[in-house]
Amino acid sequence: MSADKPFPTRDEVLTYVRESPTPVGKREIARAFGIKGADRQRLKVLLRELKLDGELEAPERRKVAAAGALPEVAVLTVVGLDEDGETLARPVRWEAETEPPTIYLEPGRQSRSALAEGDRALCRLTRVDAGHYEARVIRRLGAAPRRVLGMIELAKDGLRVKPTDKRAKKDYLLRKADAKGAEVGELVLCEPKPHHRRVGPPEVVVLERLGGLDNQHALSLIAIHEHGLPTEFSDAAVEEAEVAGPVTLGRREDLRALPLVTIDGADARDFDDAVFAEPDDDPGNPGGWHILVAIADVAHYVRPEGPLDREARERGNSAYFPDRVVPMLPEALSNGWCSLKPKEERGCLACHLWIDAEGRPKRHRFLRGLMRSAARLTYEQVQAAVDGRPDDLTGPLLAPVLAPLYGAFRALLAARQARGTLDLDVPERRIVMDERGNVARIEPRRRLDSHRLIEEFMIAANVAAAAELESRQRPCMYRVHDVPDEAKVAALRDVLATLDLKLAKGQVIRAASFGRILEMAEGKPYAQMVSELILRSQAQAIYSPANIGHFGLALVRYAHFTSPIRRYADLLVHRSLIAALGLGDDGLTAREVSRFEEIGQHISTTERRAAAAERDAVDRLTAAFLKERVGEVFAGRVNGVTRFGLFVTLNESGGDGLVPVSSLPGDFYQHDERIHALVGRRWGRTYRLGEKVRARLIEADPLTGGLILNLVEADEAEAEAGSADGWEPLDGGPPPAARPVRRSGGRGSPKHRPAKAKAKAAKAGKAPRAAGKKGKSGARDKTRTPKGRR
Repeated sequence: MSADKPFPTRDEVLTYVRESPTPVGKREIARAFGIKGADRQRLKVLLRELKLDGELEAPERRKVAAAGALPEVAVLTVVGLDEDGETLARPVRWEAETEPPTIYLEPGRQSRSALAEGDRALCRLTRVDAGHYEARVIRRLGAAPRRVLGMIELAKDGLRVKPTDKRAKKDYLLRKADAKGAEVGELVLCEPKPHHRRVGPPEVVVLERLGGLDNQHALSLIAIHEHGLPTEFSDAAVEEAEVAGPVTLGRREDLRALPLVTIDGADARDFDDAVFAEPDDDPGNPGGWHILVAIADVAHYVRPEGPLDREARERGNSAYFPDRVVPMLPEALSNGWCSLKPKEERGCLACHLWIDAEGRPKRHRFLRGLMRSAARLTYEQVQAAVDGRPDDLTGPLLAPVLAPLYGAFRALLAARQARGTLDLDVPERRIVMDERGNVARIEPRRRLDSHRLIEEFMIAANVAAAAELESRQRPCMYRVHDVPDEAKVAALRDVLATLDLKLAKGQVIRAASFGRILEMAEGKPYAQMVSELILRSQAQAIYSPANIGHFGLALVRYAHFTSPIRRYADLLVHRSLIAALGLGDDGLTAREVSRFEEIGQHISTTERRAAAAERDAVDRLTAAFLKERVGEVFAGRVNGVTRFGLFVTLNESGGDGLVPVSSLPGDFYQHDERIHALVGRRWGRTYRLGEKVRARLIEADPLTGGLILNLVEADEAEAEAGSADGWEPLDGGPPPAARPVRRSGGRGSPKHRPAKAKAKAAKAGKAPRAAGKKGKSGARDKTRTPKGRR
């Protein structure tokens, strides 16, 4: 080292490294301080000491940077915008306990314009100061990898994470250093490492610990996390909800004298619709009815572009689980000022409807009012009262309130039948939880006339809302349901032909066309199968500013207006009506109108997301309920046929389970998509969609919601259950065990199976199965339209 350049002090080296915009190597430091010869070894020792003391770290090979500094090139994830609209990012890997530095993406051609929140990019970083960096995109890498939710298990090679996703075909390796202290039996949210070993399972890093499965409440929590449902409201949104207060009469119409009542489920906590009916006193409308549907005035509290509005739009809708609700709005509103509680004054947006004796609409009028619910009633209460069993609450309301409601309902029902709507018989199950958070029982959900009454009143108000906005040429978020795809209808026609049910070619397909098929199938062994096939042929209902009508309800125009507490689409329709009718200054804004198509796509997606989460939670809770009944035989029906097996719905619980094709009686089975069946190539044994079966429960996994079943032959079921009434072949023939089956010693026949495999199956209490790979656990993703989402 030269005499005029003494060896740098510890602080001088640290200052140089900290001020460098990028990590530096030993060579750059030596050059900066003129270090030569033997002093290079001295510098190496100093740098090692600084790293051991935590002052420096090595973000890149053979280079150092100040602790907390970032490498020159790194993979970043876009996390959003700051208050000034600058795009922010953060490192994909950040293991320090402190927050990472603030990183701004340069607004270049490949930066802000090309990347959205959640996207990843390889970027070149330049340090602005100790806590800020600028990043220039080198290459876009796409969206972040899907996170993994799973349970930690102990394996031979260490810790494994078993995914909760029933479609996952592999476990993940979890190193203790990446576990964040999580232990065996805990639920964890993980992220796959960007680079893993080529041999063996991929590795993951724990992002969040969610606790253990101490009770079945955690099973719905799995579904919520797995589908990414937002569960926390921002502080600003909570504050805006909590400072809300009552609505005053002002310019509103006074509806407090009318005996409006709410009719909901016994476990409902938010009441967003109230109804009233009376005979129409217009001499020109003999036998007609006057109906009033009053809806909670959510638009009064949730203003466009405010904190509550942003949170509601992000969620799109509430999600309902057997043990909890993930609401669209904070509880202070959803169960407070926006809930039409009995005997309490509430603001409302209401619709007067006048219909004739056949239920056809004559006119309507919308208003903003102040109401007071006369009573909070349940569906069961109302039905019991009308059936002659009133209680103390419904008795005084029976003649003046409930009787007119049912009179108007019968008129609306007649109009529905005249239109020829699509009414599919899809059984629903209700999961009842006990006080400890476990499933107490699973029971059929009763479908009462009181349910249908509210449904018909809501449909009438929804149609009026769409008609009002359309007549005034104002934006409307329609609820549209397209006609079925021609290819699906053609496939359905071929299957129906095998059952001697004719769906004529060339005719315009209407909902009534399917209704006639359902009528012809009623009472037949294949009636449930026909209903399932028609359901699968239907398009999915979505939200759109472009009206194409609602095929299933046989309506030219339709919108959602009646549930703004739990659906963002309804809130948009409320705002549009407020603006169109001059009912206030909190109507639809020009910015919202310009984004209507985008918002429609978004809330259609959030609705599907919530429905999928709800189904998954039900599957997991059902599996938990059935776990103690493994080995029992249940009656069921084939609800899905694939090349890898059958999906069977159990009658008692509604649980869906997989019967692996390898467990079916020995044969090589081919999937005949045309008739929705598995057909044995050698022996001709056939399993068809809709066929009644008996199945033994082999496995129930609450973590994934998967059930594994084996079919039980009729003679075995008869021995266990005393009869074979669970079997009902579609062709009316004998049960499968009694059907003529060709026997031989050929490959695939029962005689040819290895004796060891047969003995093992018998010992396990399983039905005989062909040699082959074990089927994967899983249950079919049901395509049924959830009630209330039409």
